[in-house]
This record gives sequence, C-alpha cells and structure tokens, in this order.
Amino acid sequence: MRLFSFKFFGLTLATFLFLGVASSQGQVPRLAVEQMTTAFDTYKEGAITDRRFTHAALQPLIQGHAPAFRVSLLGKSVLGKSISSLDWGSGKTKVMLWSQMHGNESTATMALFDLFNFLSGKDAENEPLRSLLRTQLQLKFIPMLNPDGADAFKRRNALDIDLNRDAISLISPEAVILKKARDDFEPEFGFNLHDQQIYYNVLNTPKQATISLLAPAYNEQTEINAVRGRAMQTIAGMNALLQELIPGQVGKYDDAFEPRAFGDNIQKWGTSTILIESGGLVGDTEKQEVRKLNFLLLLHSLHSIATQGYTQYSTADYFAIPDNGFQLMDLLINELQVPVNGTLYPVDLAIRRRETESAGGYFFSGSVEDHGDMQVFFGMETLDASGLQYKEGKVYPKTFESTKELTLEKAMDLLRQGFLAIKVKQGALREVHGLPLNVLKSVDKFSGGWKTGAVPNFFLSRDGRLTHAVVNGYLIPLDRVPTQEIRNRIF
Repeated sequence: MRLFSFKFFGLTLATFLFLGVASSQGQVPRLAVEQMTTAFDTYKEGAITDRRFTHAALQPLIQGHAPAFRVSLLGKSVLGKSISSLDWGSGKTKVMLWSQMHGNESTATMALFDLFNFLSGKDAENEPLRSLLRTQLQLKFIPMLNPDGADAFKRRNALDIDLNRDAISLISPEAVILKKARDDFEPEFGFNLHDQQIYYNVLNTPKQATISLLAPAYNEQTEINAVRGRAMQTIAGMNALLQELIPGQVGKYDDAFEPRAFGDNIQKWGTSTILIESGGLVGDTEKQEVRKLNFLLLLHSLHSIATQGYTQYSTADYFAIPDNGFQLMDLLINELQVPVNGTLYPVDLAIRRRETESAGGYFFSGSVEDHGDMQVFFGMETLDASGLQYKEGKVYPKTFESTKELTLEKAMDLLRQGFLAIKVKQGALREVHGLPLNVLKSVDKFSGGWKTGAVPNFFLSRDGRLTHAVVNGYLIPLDRVPTQEIRNRIF
C-alpha cells in the first residue's frame, strides 16, 4: 500500500502561510507546511533508518552536534549507559523535550535528530526561523531517557520499572535524572514524547489515531489552570496543522489523573506539559512517515511558542478534538461459517498481530482477540466471509532441509493443496522468515483455530474449494501471490 505523502500540488507558500488561521488583526501565521516539509527532506538524519537503534548508535550523532548544541551528561542508567541532554538557544522561554522514556517508543527520537540537524543547519531560507527560535527560546532535549530499555527494545527499564510511573518514588536513576533536569531547568513548556499501540482509533470511527495528544491533568478533579490551559491551547494549534496533514486521524487521550506519572506531575509542578503519542499509519511499519509528522509537529509547536501563536486557540478548541478509542484490529473476518457439533454458525473474528522481539529480529504473533458479533470494531483489513466456511489445515508430510528450499510460489502451491505448515531440519527456533506458512522445527503440530485466544491458522472455503488461508493472522488470498511483508517465526 502506498504510504501517505506530504505533497501539496499547485499550492504556493503563501497559501500555507495562513493555512487554518483567521485573518483578524493580532493573530500569528503558522509555519508554512511546504517549508517545513522541504526542511525535513533536507535535514532528515540518514544514520537512522528504522525504529530499532541502539544507545551506542546515537552517541556519535549526539557528540557531532557540539558545539552548536551544549551537550551535557545528565547521569547514567541502571546498566551504566549515559543519558545526555542537548541545549540550544538563548531566549527567555524555556522548553524541555524528552523522548524514549519507554525504550521501544522511538518515533519521536528519530524526529528529534532530524530537528537537531535543522537547528544546526546553515541554509539561508530557514535562517530567519532559526534566528527566531534561537532568540526567543531555550531548548533542552533529552533524546533517549531509557537507554537500557531502548537496547532491548522493550517498554520498561533494566529494573523492569515503568519510568512513567516513577515520578514520585524516584526508584530508578533515569527517573531521578528527569526530575532533576526539570527542576534545574524550570521549563515553561514540556513535551513528553511517546508511541502508542497501532490499534488506537478515533473513537467510533475506522480512522487510525496516527497522532494522539493530551494536556495531562494535574489533580484528581482534572481542573484547568493557566499552566494546563497553555498546554491545551498549544495542542489545539497542533491539531489544526494535523487536520491538514492527516484529516480525521487525531485523537485525544483520556485525562484521568495518574498520581505517579511524569506528565501529570510535571504539569502539577508548573510546566505546561504536552503529551504526543505516535500511533500507526497503514503501510508505515517502520514509522518513517509518522517520524515526518513528528518533525513537522515539533517545529510548528516551537514556532507557536516562540511567537505565542498558541494564544489564538482556546480550551474549547482542545476539547473539540475527538477522544481515542481502542477499536482497531489488523484483520476482521465477518460472517464466517464455523462448525460446532455438526451445525454451522456465522461468526465474526477480530484478529490482531502483535510484535514480539527475538534475537533473529522481530516477528508477529497472531491471536483471535474475540469472536461473535464484532460490529463495534474496525479492521485495517476486512473480509466479508459470507458464504465461506472454516476449514482446518494440515502439516506437509515431507521434511524440508530449510526454508531456503521454498520459494513464495512453492509456498502458495502448498497452501492451495491444504497445507498450512511445513517441517524443516535446519533453522533456529524463533528465527524470522517471510513465508506464508507455519514452519516447524521442534514440533510436529501447529496450533490454530477460530475461538477467542486461538492462533488464527485455518482455511476459508466455498463449496469445498479453498479460497483463502489465514496464517498466524495474515490473510492470504489463494488466487494471487501476496505482496504484503510477512514476518513469521520458526517454532
């Protein structure tokens, strides 16, 4: 599937300069989308090409930004890895941005390094913007707060603590570092940069919540004071931009107060705090398009703070942003005929494929999340299975030497013959492969079924003829070779 493209044909820079902003006196025009997009293309950090990168890989990039940035060692993680900040600008308004508090939430980190390149750039076209930001803002960036979690690509730190629930007890050294950085710097604005699951949608719509936003509450009553109000106004301006880029794909998080969370407490401590959660975009597995969105959003927001452009928006604009839902599935199969005690029943299947880390690379593990009447859910892929029947698959009797013996075409031939799994002699357990088959090494049987909790491995048939295979939650039409990327494992 073609990825979303930020191209605006036939529109001039002047068109975008006032995009979404009324012309009444005193309002500040927001940054031109075309200018920001060109800046991203120019300054994108080429050393980072996917979501999984290590602490060690970032260190030369961080040090390479001195002396344009003031690079400081803030402290070390549980496992002794450095946690650094990069400071830039000499203005009155202080802004702090921190990323990868959760180690496997790396989208914003990529965008921060693109932003670092931009801020230290020398092109004449963007120099007025850099000069504005430099003279109006003091920026402090902490681009990887949880390096131990990042290296393992897991949410929690090496103590297995969720850093975003450690703002009060400060058990973890990383939490102590973030608290001290905020207290020492005393920023007026803070950006708490995260990733969310790809299954978030804009509530009760099939639209994926590619970006979700929140001005966290500072007390149980979720009251609004001047500090939180500024965050809400800033977010309202961010949403105005996003609706031009990804219309209908912006959600707002529930603002229930979490007394242990950093975002809620930093808001409470007097910093206008903005949570950005980067979700999914269909076809953007490595989140490079969402990375681009982050760059545009952060640059836009810094300009809005530097010019006080956020004051044009109201808290009512913030509350008009629709809420998040959690109603997306990778695959919905509707009205599939399943046999129970000799009778066929039409059921809907809601299927998700979740990432699992492995030494040989990440793979997906499919699961039937629920079955029955699934009309409250939406599928990133949906099949109307009316008239189709559930059919179990078989294991191919011959043992192959390795997966290298099988081409995609040969794998499809096996599927068409009713085989959902093969056995191999060679290959490590949990080794990743791209075949639309279950590959067995240590077992002779594979699990599969249609009931809630089952691994979705089965066929669909019409009048005794196989039409589709479902392999570990991937839908494979049998009349053509699949084009989607498949990441299964040997087991």
